Amino acid sequence: MLAIDAGNSKTDVALVRTDGTLLGSARGGGFQPPRAGAAQAVEDLAPAVATALARAGATGPVDHVSACLANADFPAEEAGLTDLIAARGWARTVTVRNDTLALLRAGLPDFGTPVGVAVVCGAGINCAGVGHGGSTARFPSLGRISGDWGGGGFLAHEALWYAARADDGRGERTALARALPAHFGLPGMPELIEALHLGHVPERRRHEMAPVLFAVAADGDAVARAIVDRQAQEVVVMATVALERLDLLDEPTPVVLGGSVLAARHPLLNDQVVRLLAERAPKAVPQVVTAPPVLGAALHALDRAGAAAPAYERLRGGTRSRRPWGRAGRASGRAPGDHGAPGARPFRLHRESC
Repeated sequence: MLAIDAGNSKTDVALVRTDGTLLGSARGGGFQPPRAGAAQAVEDLAPAVATALARAGATGPVDHVSACLANADFPAEEAGLTDLIAARGWARTVTVRNDTLALLRAGLPDFGTPVGVAVVCGAGINCAGVGHGGSTARFPSLGRISGDWGGGGFLAHEALWYAARADDGRGERTALARALPAHFGLPGMPELIEALHLGHVPERRRHEMAPVLFAVAADGDAVARAIVDRQAQEVVVMATVALERLDLLDEPTPVVLGGSVLAARHPLLNDQVVRLLAERAPKAVPQVVTAPPVLGAALHALDRAGAAAPAYERLRGGTRSRRPWGRAGRASGRAPGDHGAPGARPFRLHRESC
């Protein structure tokens, strides 16, 4: 079975046997149908898929593709992407879900009632939940037009906005006005604004401003701290609304947190999320999952195949690998294979209580 997790910034692909053995994996670029168009976005998945299959020595179509994709936010989008992936001939059957559901699946038990809520805060922000009887709670998560606030890209622009206004006198003073240009080796905000406008600092580097924001906030800057506090509130309000919709506020329920911003476990953000959840959803059990989300896509594939317990244990378990998961140089903490297939490596799930 072929598991695909395609986010805005990167794509991970893994070929997995029904016994839980990881046969081959690869990493590719971001998956952005709104920019490239759906057909081109699926086309852009092809190199990573081909690499994963080649590393596994696989030829011909596999049994199933389990694809968890960013920007698959509406049923029509899921259906369209399902058709496009099916047309590639990679597998006999295809299932497409939103990528937030990969994080949720990775954080839930493999047996019993799959109930919980996940919040992804990476390049953007999204939330999804599953309740009793298979009920679901979702958000469109299309940015400001659907009421969203936050994610690494949004935080970077927010930090830049406050820094620009602080520098020219329109806004409150903040150390961001010095820290942001310094990060790019520039003397001040006018030079950074010009460099961004003229493309001397490329678009792909704008995300670097989010870690600067957290560092400035950790040093006590009031403006930066207020932005981080707002991000915590947005994470918690999404989780709480999803729990309420699913009638899960009154029972212990996993709230799975992931994505690059939350997985970094910035103390200010992490502590505020935990505090606010304890106030608004006291029964919620927050946990940060740092396993590669493609694990969730692979677990969905095992679910569909009706796999037995050893398959889940093999997929999740094992000791740490000496080699990086995915492309060379990408560390992730999956494990060396010892279950029969040459080069096979099971995943390792990193789950940390908040």
